[in-house]
Amino acid sequence: MAFADAPLPLSQRLAAIQDLSRFTPLRALPQLARLEQESRAAPLAEKAAFLDLSCKTHNILGHQELANKLCDELIALGQQHADNTIIARGLLAKGYVVFAMNDLSQAHQMVWQAEKLAAGSRDMDLRVRSTISSGESFAEEGNFPMALTKMQAAATLARQSGDPMLATIAFNALAYLYNQMREHEKGFDALKEAYGAAEGIDSPGRLATLKTTEYALSIETGQVQRGLKALQSALELERKIGAGPMIATALVNLSDCYLKLKDYRNALSYAQQALEQARLINKESSMATARTNIGEAYLGMGRMAEGKKTIEEALAWYEKQGDKPSLQAFLSEYGDALERAGDLPGALRAYHRERALSNELFEKRRQKVVMELQEKYEADKRQRQIELLRQENQVKSTEIDNRRLQQRVWWLLALVFALSSVIVYFLYRKVRQANARLEEKNLELKQQSARDPLTALYNRRHFQEFMRGRQEIAQTGASGDMVSALYLMDVDHFKHINDTYGHGAGDAVLREIAEALREILRETDMIVRWGGEEFLAFLPAVPRNRLDDVARRLLAGIPARSIAYQGIQLSVNVSIGFAPFPLAPGGKPMSWERAVNLVDMALYLAKGHGRNRAYGVQGFAGDSGMSMEEIEQDIEAAWRAGSIELSIVQGSSNPPQLQAVPA
Repeated sequence: MAFADAPLPLSQRLAAIQDLSRFTPLRALPQLARLEQESRAAPLAEKAAFLDLSCKTHNILGHQELANKLCDELIALGQQHADNTIIARGLLAKGYVVFAMNDLSQAHQMVWQAEKLAAGSRDMDLRVRSTISSGESFAEEGNFPMALTKMQAAATLARQSGDPMLATIAFNALAYLYNQMREHEKGFDALKEAYGAAEGIDSPGRLATLKTTEYALSIETGQVQRGLKALQSALELERKIGAGPMIATALVNLSDCYLKLKDYRNALSYAQQALEQARLINKESSMATARTNIGEAYLGMGRMAEGKKTIEEALAWYEKQGDKPSLQAFLSEYGDALERAGDLPGALRAYHRERALSNELFEKRRQKVVMELQEKYEADKRQRQIELLRQENQVKSTEIDNRRLQQRVWWLLALVFALSSVIVYFLYRKVRQANARLEEKNLELKQQSARDPLTALYNRRHFQEFMRGRQEIAQTGASGDMVSALYLMDVDHFKHINDTYGHGAGDAVLREIAEALREILRETDMIVRWGGEEFLAFLPAVPRNRLDDVARRLLAGIPARSIAYQGIQLSVNVSIGFAPFPLAPGGKPMSWERAVNLVDMALYLAKGHGRNRAYGVQGFAGDSGMSMEEIEQDIEAAWRAGSIELSIVQGSSNPPQLQAVPA
């Protein structure tokens, strides 16, 4: 009754909902609905706080379209009142919405723009949160030094503010970053400070996030029991406050943990609980993740049919959503699980699907780079045209003035004529120079369209055009001692490098491999970045009996390269498929496209049989009873049936699959 007689100010009621919005959004939503009419009619600060809170709540619940509209309304409100603090809040919230819609690049740009605007604000909460988000964005792009600078700045601001909530958030974010950077001791130190700050707040949800970070640090440092205990404590806190989305995530994490421990019964139990929790909150992405874990647990328990069916259902959801990066990651895990379960043909099919998707994503990224280059070129061209028009107008203006001057002063006619001639001459020279630069840019663009921008190797399109011009070779079978050859290479465990060290490390690895291939192979050999982490080499002339030797040099030469990245030394292996070219099974020449596909199947056979090795197609049996289509469909079965001859080249006996040593 006292509350009814003297209600709290609107700003305090909105602040009270903030923690609910973050951890129990379904409980926050009706409270926001009751305050909407009052908030929209309130002064600027309260109206902005309501829109900000509503946007975040709907985003957490997966209502991205509505959340996006609320963010746009908040940004427009700030622009209307020329209030950079409100604009920054809107941009920061919208960055998270766009992130949820899988547009990382745009999300990062919005976060960095929000951080710039927030820097001049007196709103310490906004400054700390925007600086943390900026650090997370840099980490997602693999720029860990810049990410660390931002996180340390956020921690300093939070400490200076004296607000224990901000300190808890900032030091937890710093601990998580240290874990990503594999500086675990510093991570535990930051987490300890976060726990100390959390003693000054009453927020089970925040304490649960600290427990989750402790779990991540413990697992990375081999303290499995400590990690499990922390995660189970987090789950208990989340259940206490009814934090549905967090409960689902914790259950999935527990399932993941037990999968890593190969405790498939517990993994299955927690994954099934996660699926049920995700159904209660109607979060389809968590349902799909839980199903993949259920499927992997089934595979580990030998229940192959159930496992495959469950995982395929989850993969179908990601495919339907168009979330191709997640689909690619789960296909890779699926292949690994099938390989561990002994289903090598199934693993090869999963790897093949993952590789096709990787190539598609790579091609889209390549096309985007080419389009950006084309747009830059067109912009430069337009600018040159504008400059030429301006100069032409200047000439016309000069000519008009000259005619007037000629009418008034006859004795200056000769001088004016000479001046006009000089101007025309210089303009003519400028036009010629502009045309020369235009021709140079055209040649540069043509060269860029044939090269991969990251490695400077030839790209897939250039190789395809090159091979189309050599169709006559494919029409004659390989004969004699000298043949051409195709080698297709795939970097082993490349996804682990990206996940552990960021995409910047992955790019450094690809550049170093490209340099290694230039040294190992000859200048006359064509080296191509085929897609993602795949490389193709076309050797126009090589002795038939030296094909295995080339594969052996590649298997030895690439791991010998030490790759320095941000204080870490990396080394990687490759798996290889190769064959002479052209191939003519049964005397019928095979097109280069089918030859590459056959080499691709040999590559995946190498990956399925342990990686760090090469499988080479040597020839075909005269009358094996298997058609070429059947051989291409299952090369391992064809090999075991004697329909195709393969050679095997092993890598180093103790190869460093992945090394990471402090520099």
